[in-house]
Amino acid sequence: MMALQELLGDFMVRAALAGLGVALAAAPLGCFVVWRRMAYFGEATAHAAVLGVALALALDLPLAPGVLAVSLVMALSIAALSRRGHAMDTLLGVFAHSTLAFGLVAVSFLPGVRLDLMAYLFGDILAVSRGDLVVIWGGALMVCTLILWRWSALLTATLNPDLAHASDIDPRREQLVLTLALALVVAVAIKVVGALLIAAMLILPAAAARPFSRTPEGMALVAALFGSIAALGGLVVSWHLDTPTGPTIVCLAAVLFAGSALGARGRAASPR
Repeated sequence: MMALQELLGDFMVRAALAGLGVALAAAPLGCFVVWRRMAYFGEATAHAAVLGVALALALDLPLAPGVLAVSLVMALSIAALSRRGHAMDTLLGVFAHSTLAFGLVAVSFLPGVRLDLMAYLFGDILAVSRGDLVVIWGGALMVCTLILWRWSALLTATLNPDLAHASDIDPRREQLVLTLALALVVAVAIKVVGALLIAAMLILPAAAARPFSRTPEGMALVAALFGSIAALGGLVVSWHLDTPTGPTIVCLAAVLFAGSALGARGRAASPR
């Protein structure tokens, strides 16, 4: 126990564990985001996290519940309005920018609160505490458990809604499961990569994994590997180059995606 306490006392170890937790939570969910073309939906949910931060501070609540509540309400509101005939891309644009703006304005009205907005917009993984680790890994386990529990139904609803109906699977219910999982990821990832970069960590590892995968399960595993490499590698690069850690992690994920795309093009062009 003492050895574990001494190990977690090192801020770099805590940062590495936090990055791994976010990568493992985002990997399977990111695959569904890519398959369903929900990239902008993820971004809108992440932007709502800033309003959740303001709500948590105003009510003197822990950060994660406030972010989770606002992200979930925003996502459910978009889903409800889209079923009433509103264009999805318009709704996402309205909610993404308005919630971010209202969140930034709301924070400025909080009396006596000193807040580093850059930490919530772009992450501050080096400031992760032991309590933050509990929240991050608890949320990651909840997301992974939820996805594993509903994996078959989610996959069927994603690939063929008609087949899902025939199999007595409600696509709207599975959409709600993804919405809940997405809100959970946003709540646990905001401390690591920030509200503006969460969508990138969802999309880039999954997109990079696609050319190397023959099955959906394989893509989720490769996405988790790429996300972990980006988190740990970005942490090391940031340390040596003295660059912002959250953006550096996303930059490395982008490099992995570029390498994956070039490798896939090379294999397609090579003679058999």
